[in-house]
Amino acid sequence: MAQMSGLRDVAIVGVGATPYYKRGESWPQTTTQMACEAILAACEDAGVSVKEIDGFAYYSGAGAGYGEKMDTADFMETLGIPEVTFTASLTSGGGGSAGAIGLARAAIVAGDATMVVTVMALQQAKQRLGTVFAAVAPDPVNSFIQPSGLAGPGHLMSVLARRHMHLYGTRREAFCEIAMSERQNAQNRPKARFHGVPMTKDDYFSARMIAEPLCLFDFCQETDGAVAVLTTTTERARDLKQKPVPVVAVAHGGTKDWGRAFAWMGMPDEYFASAGNKPIADRLYRQSGLSPSDIDVALLYDHFSPMVLMQLEDYGFCERGEGGAFVESGAIRYSPTPSKGAIPVNTHGGQLSEAYIIGMTHILEGVEQMRGTAINQVTDADHALVTGGPASLPVSGMILGRDD
Repeated sequence: MAQMSGLRDVAIVGVGATPYYKRGESWPQTTTQMACEAILAACEDAGVSVKEIDGFAYYSGAGAGYGEKMDTADFMETLGIPEVTFTASLTSGGGGSAGAIGLARAAIVAGDATMVVTVMALQQAKQRLGTVFAAVAPDPVNSFIQPSGLAGPGHLMSVLARRHMHLYGTRREAFCEIAMSERQNAQNRPKARFHGVPMTKDDYFSARMIAEPLCLFDFCQETDGAVAVLTTTTERARDLKQKPVPVVAVAHGGTKDWGRAFAWMGMPDEYFASAGNKPIADRLYRQSGLSPSDIDVALLYDHFSPMVLMQLEDYGFCERGEGGAFVESGAIRYSPTPSKGAIPVNTHGGQLSEAYIIGMTHILEGVEQMRGTAINQVTDADHALVTGGPASLPVSGMILGRDD
């Protein structure tokens, strides 16, 4: 039986997604077209009319990827939404994905909106995300990272990963285990980009190196597509089509010290070799009255495999510096009935093996786990942890609960 704790004043009632495409292959669809398709699918899932949407809670500065923008006026015109009473966006990239549900909650609790949609869409025909820093004009920050060969997010994360290896003896075998575990979880998921494509240890260690110590399979995919999520009051949620998924806790933000980690590289080891999520974890556990042992499934932002390991430490599933050994023990592997001390991670295959929609697939999976309808369902799961980032500040996280 789920422990009735935390906020639980809003709930997720609808989720929708387009197919997932290899980068550029969604063309000539636009980000607006795909986002609208996902929003309509979320409305169908919830059993509501799209005209009931009166709020938009974005993240990544309302960016569609890191080059295009989404605009509420375009969605209203395209979908026939008559009036919007709230529209706002968190800063950051994928670090705001879980936090955007907190933004939706803020609007609903304040009485500024009643049915809020969070959406992300990607269309990479013009610019791939993997080299986004190399493609932008020089400025005081880019003039530091570009001459150093730090062309994209993975190159910056490789520096943090190497520091973790230096401090704690973390091995590439741990990164391999994360990649293999998530690939296994994607095998039976029809929409996953790596559906039916297994990975062996030999495959991993034979893959080309991209940003040492990170190889091809340590990098998330570059995919196109869209995912949308509907949030409303818990009271309203119980009158709708699907079993409500209450938001038990949600937080976003972070410390200045870790905020320097992504591009400035000037922070103490405590933050440098971490995912920057410890302050968020502390707030989530305080809000919810829960502890790491109460989390049944973890959907951890996995743009690069080492950041999964560091989040496991930040969220208290193992001690600082012990993430490598924890992962190598098999503790994150999916099992319908996990053993004590284990935590199934990214049961959908994550951004490494299902699709990269900047964190939104993790929210979708968290909702399905709490509804009891996930493809790789954790038996009697009461709480799902969903994280956003680490990318840049803010980072974010939330705990979803089961409605009993």
